[in-house]
Amino acid sequence: MSEHQLSLKQPNGRELLGGDLLAQCLYALGVRVAFGLHGGHLDAFLMGCADMGIELIDSRHETVAIQAAEGYAKVSGKTGCCFVTANSGFCNGLPGLATAFADRSPIFCVTSSPPLRDAETNALQGFHDQVVLSKPITKFCHRITNVGEIPRIVSLAWRTANAGAPGPVLLDFPIDVLFTPVENESVAWGNISGPPTSLPGPDPAAIQDAIILVKEALRPVIIVGTGARGAVNAIAEFAEKTGTPIFHTPKFSTALPVSHPFHAGSATLLALLAAKPPPAQPDLVLLLGARSGFLLGGRSGAILPKSSCKIVQIDIDGGEIGRSEHVDLGIVSDIRLAASALISSLDGVEKFRASEAWIRTALGLKSWRAPHNESEPKIDPKNGHLHPYHAMRKLYHYVPDGSIVCIDGGEAGGWAIQCLPEAHANLAMVTTGYLGFLGNGWGYALGAAVADPTRLVVNIQGDGSAGFHIAELDTYAKFNLKILTVVVNNSVWGMSAAGQDMIYGKISEKRPASGLRKETRYDIIAQGFGCTGEKSQKVLAGLGAAVDEILHSQGPGLIDLRVSPHPYQDTTKAMVGATEDPNVIVVPYYDNLPRPYYKGGNGSNGTA
Repeated sequence: MSEHQLSLKQPNGRELLGGDLLAQCLYALGVRVAFGLHGGHLDAFLMGCADMGIELIDSRHETVAIQAAEGYAKVSGKTGCCFVTANSGFCNGLPGLATAFADRSPIFCVTSSPPLRDAETNALQGFHDQVVLSKPITKFCHRITNVGEIPRIVSLAWRTANAGAPGPVLLDFPIDVLFTPVENESVAWGNISGPPTSLPGPDPAAIQDAIILVKEALRPVIIVGTGARGAVNAIAEFAEKTGTPIFHTPKFSTALPVSHPFHAGSATLLALLAAKPPPAQPDLVLLLGARSGFLLGGRSGAILPKSSCKIVQIDIDGGEIGRSEHVDLGIVSDIRLAASALISSLDGVEKFRASEAWIRTALGLKSWRAPHNESEPKIDPKNGHLHPYHAMRKLYHYVPDGSIVCIDGGEAGGWAIQCLPEAHANLAMVTTGYLGFLGNGWGYALGAAVADPTRLVVNIQGDGSAGFHIAELDTYAKFNLKILTVVVNNSVWGMSAAGQDMIYGKISEKRPASGLRKETRYDIIAQGFGCTGEKSQKVLAGLGAAVDEILHSQGPGLIDLRVSPHPYQDTTKAMVGATEDPNVIVVPYYDNLPRPYYKGGNGSNGTA
C-alpha cells in the first residue's frame, strides 16, 4: 500500500462501495458531523457515515441543512459538511449555497443524481444539471463519474473550500457511482492524506508600512470581521500594545471577550462620531478580515470616513481589498499571521500608544443607549404591547453571559443589534448576511449548537422570518439542543410596513403584502414540536420567568415575545431615507438620488 493512500475500513456484511469511500475520505479530512436530509440516492454514503461514526444531523429542510453547516463552520472554525438529495433536495439547498458563497463560509456539500446511463431520459430527480446550476454560487463543483476518482476530487474540493476566500463547494455523485464496489488498485488518492495547506503570510515591507501608519495615527481603530475569527488572541495583543480599540462588524463579532479592555462593540457605533464636529472620526482604520459594504455603512462615510482617514485592509482575498473604497495600504494575508507580524514589528520601533482621550472616546461608544428609545414608554399606550427596544434590552439581561446570539429578521434584527451590548455574548452573528436573507437563523442556530453544545444559543427571529423554517424546532427537540428561540412578534413584516408607512403614509392607507396574523401562537407551535413554549406580553418582568422556564427544561424552547410595531427602528429609518425634499428621488434601502432636471422643460420638475 502506498504511504499516501488511506487504509480503508471494510464494512461488516457487505461490499465496500463508493459511498463508503466518500465517507471514509471525509472522515480522514476531519469530518465528524454532517447536516442534511435523507434521500435514497445517498443511502450508500449515509451508511458509510454511520459505520465511520460521523454524526448525521437530519433537518426538516435542505436550506437549513446547508445553513447549519455554515453556522457550524463559523463557530467551530472547521469546514461544515452537508448532504442533499438529487434535484428536489438540491434545489431546496440552493439558497444555502447562495448565502454561504456571499458570506465566504467554507461548506462541503454532497449531492447525488440519477445513474449516468439515464442522462437525458427524464429520469426521476434528473431534470436539472446540478453542476451547471451550482457554478455561479460555489467556488468549485464537479460531477464524479468514476468511483476510483472519489479521493482525488474530494481532496481537491475540500482544499478549495478554504483556499483564499473561503466558500462552498459541491460534489455530485451519481447514484450508480455511490453504489459501485471499490477496487483498491484503481483508486486515485490524490492529496487525500496530505497535511493542511499552509496559509499565506504578509509581505514584511507592507507590515512595516502599516506600523508607520499606526504610529502616526492619533485616532486609530481596528475593525474585525469573519476573516479574523482565528486571530482573536493576536489582534487583542496588538491592541493592548498600541492602545487601539477593537470594533467588530455587525455580521460577526468574533470571540473576543466583551470583558477585554479594548473590546469596543459593533462598528456601527462609529457612526455616532460622524455627527460630531471634526476631528471626531478615526484617522486610521485597520480592516482585519472585514469587508466594506452596507454592513459598514456603504459609501456614506459614517463608519469608514471618506476624508482625513487612512485605511489599511488586510484580507485573505486580494480581490476584496479596495472593492468599494480607496485603501491606502492593502495586504493579502491570513489575519492571524498578519497580526503576529504586526506584533513582532513593534519590537523594532520606539514604543507608542494612542492617546488615553481617544481610547476613552472610542471605548465609551459601547455604553451609548439611544436616548429617544430610553425615554419612550415601556408599554405602547395604543395597543398595550411591549416597546421592542425595552423588550429586547430586558431579554438580554436574562440570557446567560457567554451565550451565542444568532440575529435574524428585519426590524427585529435591528432592535437585537442595537441592544446587543446588553447580552455579554461570547459570539454574535447577523445571519441575514450580505444577501439580507431572512430565515438563515434557524440553520445557523442549529449548526452553532452542534459546534458548541456547552453554550446556550439564542435564535432571534422576527415573526416574519420565524415562518420560514419553524419546523426546525422539531430538529432542535430531536437532538435536545440548547437553543432558545425568541420570536419578536409585532404581527407585521416590520421593515416592509415601516418603509411603506414612511414613504406613502401621508398619501395612502394601503400597506400591501406587509401584514401578518396577530392570532398566530408561536409558543403553542413550539409545544407541538416538543419544545417548551412561553408567551410574553405587556409585562417586562415576565420575560425573566419565561427564560428561566426554558433554561430549566434542559432542552430547546421558544418565547413568543409580543411587541408593538412602533416605533420604527433607527436603522430602518436610515435605510428608507424618506424625505419630502422635491429635489430628491427616494430609493428605499439604498442611497437616494438627486432628481434630474432638463433645460427647457415645462413640468414642475423641469421635464417636458
